[in-house]
Amino acid sequence: NDPKRNLFLITPDIISNHKESVVEKVENGLYVSLDYKGTLQNGEVFDSSQGGQPLEVQMGVGQLIEGFERELMGMSLSDKKKFTLDPEDAYGQRDDSLTREFDRADFPPEMEPQVGMTIALQTPEGRQMPAQITHLDDEKLSVDLNHPLAGESLTFEIEVVGISSTATQSHAGCGCGSGCDCASGSC
Repeated sequence: NDPKRNLFLITPDIISNHKESVVEKVENGLYVSLDYKGTLQNGEVFDSSQGGQPLEVQMGVGQLIEGFERELMGMSLSDKKKFTLDPEDAYGQRDDSLTREFDRADFPPEMEPQVGMTIALQTPEGRQMPAQITHLDDEKLSVDLNHPLAGESLTFEIEVVGISSTATQSHAGCGCGSGCDCASGSC
């Protein structure tokens, strides 16, 4: 075996092209992959990438809640950070005016609603929005349209595991669990 045969020829253009593809800091327009864990003030984990693939988001296009994106901005590859967002920087305060009442007849007869169940309602524009059933009887059903994490202070532990100028994952679905909606409400 000739060890010279296993060498790779590196030319100046390969080095300059490589330097251009390395992205050093998180900034608008870039795709960022991160491992994360989100907890409530009582320590309950409401969402995590543990056991799954990292979350990939494009910065500056509204995929993240404002406070989360602000904390992520300027981080570098392998940086870790722990931070807490007040409700105003996360999903806002609860708004008691965001409750609606519907006739039970408006729902399919095979549906067996229960208090606490989250259902999907469709807006006139065709968007789906989650709603939690808060009350029901034989004739009426009441739902809360607040985000499930509204009014909560949220603590995140994150690690940047990738920064790229192009997407590295398929975005057919975000894959977030626990109704986090990718920390954005936009998936």
